[in-house]
Amino acid sequence: MSVPAERMSRVDTAWLRMDNDVNLMMIVGVWLLTPALTLEALRERIESKLLKYERFRQKAVADAMGAQWVADAHFDIKQHVVPATLERQPGESERQALQRLCGELAMTPLDPMRPLWQFQFIEHYEGGSALVARIHHCIGDGIALISVMMSITDGGADPPKRRVREAAPDGLEGSEADWLADAVLKPLTDITIKAIGMYGGGMAKSIDMLANPYQPLLGSMDMARTGYKVLGDVAALGLMPDDSPTALKGKPAGRKVVAWSEPMPLDDVKTVGKGLACSVNDVLLGCVAGAIGEYLRSRGEDPAGKEIRAMVPVNLRPLDKAWQLGNRFGLAPLVLPIGIRNPVERTYAVHQRMNELKGSYQPLLAFAVLAMSGLFIKPVQDAVLGMFAKKATAVMTNVPGPAVALKFCGSTLRQTMFWVPASGDIGVGVSILSYGGGVQFGLITDAALCPEPQAIIERFQPEFEKLLYLTLMLPWPGQEAA
Repeated sequence: MSVPAERMSRVDTAWLRMDNDVNLMMIVGVWLLTPALTLEALRERIESKLLKYERFRQKAVADAMGAQWVADAHFDIKQHVVPATLERQPGESERQALQRLCGELAMTPLDPMRPLWQFQFIEHYEGGSALVARIHHCIGDGIALISVMMSITDGGADPPKRRVREAAPDGLEGSEADWLADAVLKPLTDITIKAIGMYGGGMAKSIDMLANPYQPLLGSMDMARTGYKVLGDVAALGLMPDDSPTALKGKPAGRKVVAWSEPMPLDDVKTVGKGLACSVNDVLLGCVAGAIGEYLRSRGEDPAGKEIRAMVPVNLRPLDKAWQLGNRFGLAPLVLPIGIRNPVERTYAVHQRMNELKGSYQPLLAFAVLAMSGLFIKPVQDAVLGMFAKKATAVMTNVPGPAVALKFCGSTLRQTMFWVPASGDIGVGVSILSYGGGVQFGLITDAALCPEPQAIIERFQPEFEKLLYLTLMLPWPGQEAA
């Protein structure tokens, strides 16, 4: 029995239409497995586990109202799980060849006539196998896709059976309409609108339309005018200047380069955090800021007194609902003090910035803006998202993975990494992933802005070691200085 078409949510529609010439909205991930497995075993596992999520059998079909999820009547697993061969260039290691392949795939569009995902399988890699996954962001966010990928490992739980619910008046699934109202519309309407009323009626009007989408405004001049009012209101609300000019900020060329680090022991990071009375996130982000600052200095650029802004996703859904897929996150602007050379001072500066974000409604506002931009005509959506891009140099995400190594088709998943897409003209993506007792960093950059992201990656460990050394010299909380 064929599955009926579903109306795509506004936020997911926004992500579907966000592709441009220099950034494709795909989450790219790598799994390194040992010992090697076969293509047949991989396809069998994907068919038996991943395809229990209906979304991975569905195409995204655009229409006058946005887009729909439509079952692919000609679905073929061989089009989605495909063999790949690493062609090493002179002097390239296997790791470098795999990184180059990931960069090329990050700017290779998925086939819009098929479900928007594909796995490239390298059967022989470093004594095992490698898997490069590409999934369009309209299918789900990082938390959702981590949940999905966990479910296809050995012993992974299948998704719960979805109940057929009565459609909401606007064509959304009832669960989505309820979630949108409870998590976004009510807080924004009851609290945030009061706070931003001084900035005009555009945002309030748009929030009202999001809650009551009965007016035929899609593509109309009224919607376009409202969209630009939203742009003005958000700009006034943020009052954020454009980000500091650095070599990492500019016009991308549309050629991607990726890199990743070897894992650092997570317990060491926790120890430093305890010593400084800071969180693990504070420590890691301080290392990111330090590595970027040192990279710029190595290029002859002095970052003293400079800060850069990274848009950080904030999860807005219960983790036990991650299997439902879709995008349920907001965006918060985090300032990274790249100009502070002292590692301890820099970590405390990050800690202060993180505390300033706690309790903020900016993530909810950003989600509402994304939701509304999914209603707008494409030029208005691009204008709204372009405003976000001007305020940031990077996108950054930190995803907690399982504490123990997983098995997949009997092989050990020894290392995993992913890269998030950037919108507009943002050319840097930073990923932090904890897995199997370790934590590692990944970078995806535009070659015109940062041709060698490995040069930043290689500075993470030294920055952490400097912080560790200085932390051990300081009196810890509860201790009195001698």
